[in-house]
Order: sequence, then structure tokens, then C-alpha cells
Amino acid sequence: MNPQIVIYAIPFFLVTLLLESYFSAKEHKGFTETKDSLTSIALGLGNLGIGMLTKGLVWISFFYLYENWRIFNLESWSIPILVFTFFAEDFTYYWLHRFAHEIRYFWASHLPHHSSPKYNLAAALRQSWTSNISGVFLFYIWVPLLGIHPFVLFTFQQISLVYQYWIHTEFVKKMPNWFEFIFNTPSHHRVHHGIDLKYLDKNYGGVLIIWDRLFGTFQAEEEHPHYGLTKQIESYNPAKIAIYEWVNIFKDITSKYHFKHLFKTIFGPPGWSPDGSTLTVEQMRAKAKEEI
Repeated sequence: MNPQIVIYAIPFFLVTLLLESYFSAKEHKGFTETKDSLTSIALGLGNLGIGMLTKGLVWISFFYLYENWRIFNLESWSIPILVFTFFAEDFTYYWLHRFAHEIRYFWASHLPHHSSPKYNLAAALRQSWTSNISGVFLFYIWVPLLGIHPFVLFTFQQISLVYQYWIHTEFVKKMPNWFEFIFNTPSHHRVHHGIDLKYLDKNYGGVLIIWDRLFGTFQAEEEHPHYGLTKQIESYNPAKIAIYEWVNIFKDITSKYHFKHLFKTIFGPPGWSPDGSTLTVEQMRAKAKEEI
């Protein structure tokens, strides 16, 4: 993935992050906390640095498929193809993001992004150190196989990533109704980061929120969300946060659960346990209904 768009956006990230922190302190909002923000920035820098080393795997894979196995010869930079690629990238992002919450293996890479108990622009920088290594990019291989040049796909991936930066804030309450209906917004994404039961595993969209409306995962913001993880890590160490769930998976498969539980321990939903000592989101919802 060409990192240039994100690199060019770094000054904008830093300026807006500082402004948000300033106004949060000035207005006693409590939206930011210095140690937490520094951890977020460290995770973002780690993602950028590790990405420089691991994105070669993505480039080689996508270009090999495009050059040798593409189905169609498409005019990659034509308007129809650009429009199609925008929707294709956003549609794929919805599903990989959804699977990142529903399959523990992918959740291990995604968890760092949800690890902050604060919701602010700094939290947007909490990015995975392991997503490329774990193969998350493979969700997108159908796009170059179809005949769309990898550079076009990489460009829209970067645009999506930059777009999603501004929606990580408490300062923007609601956008106009038409915008809220079509696009992902701070309100929609606050829900996604919420750990309240009604908000868990909702609003997976990247740029567009229409996929959540179509596939039944949309939830409007009602009560103010609480943020972070259902079990907080309680650490400002970026390295610990980056590999936290990978370590837990390793512990579970080597000492805690029987071999027959191996597949579900790795590829089952986060929170799954054979003895019910920890619960998945669906189990938590079922339990809540029983208690009503």
C-alpha cells in the first residue's frame, strides 16, 4: 500500500490532535488524557514503521495476481472504474472489519484500535502492528484479480483511512441528516467504539454507513457510549497492547484449553470459551435477555 497519502496527512493529524487536546482541556471536557494520547501516537508510529517492512508482501501479492491472473483488462483510471473501486474497497472494508470483530484471529490484530477508554483523534492513530503479517490484506485480492490496478485500490484504501481519522471525536455531535444516512460520521463511529451491550459489534462501515443499514448491523447513537474494551488492558505500553490478544490466544491454546478446542479458540468469536468462563457478544446479549 502506497503510504504517501497518509504521510502527507501527518501534519494535519498533529495539528488537529493538538487543537482537540487544547479545547478539551480548556473546556474541561475530559476527552483526552496525555498518557493515553501518547500511547495512541506510539501505536500509530509503530504501524507506520512496521508497515514499511511488511507492505512489500502486500505489493508483491497484489501485483503478481494483477499481472498474471487478472480476469479483465480494465482501463484502471477511467471514471467508471474509479467509482467502482471506491465502492468495492468500502464494501470489502465493511466485511473485513466485521470479521475482525467476529473472528478472534482477526480481532487479535484489530483489538489495539479499540483499546483506548478515550474517544478522540489520537485514538484514530491506534493502528495494528500485525494486520499485514496476519493476512488481513487477503480480503482485497478479488479486486486486482478482477483487473483493477493495485495502485487504484491502494489509493482508495488510503483515502478511507484518512477519512476515518476525523470521525474519532466527541466534539462533532451530528452531521446533517442526509449525510448521517449515507456516510460514516462521528456519531456512528462512537457507537462502534462503544462497549455498552447495545453498541457492541455495530457500525462497521469505513466511509459509507449504507452497508450497515443493508446488512443489519446499524445502530444509532442514543445514550452516550463508554469506550475501550469489555475488559480493559490497563496499560499504556504500546508493545503490550499491540500483541495483547495474540499472547492471550497463545496462552489459551498451550495451557488453558484442550486440543479439541483449538480451532474455535483461534477462529471462534472473541470471548468464546468451552466452559462459559468468558462470553461472546451474542452470549452476553442472550444472558441479558434472560435476566430481564
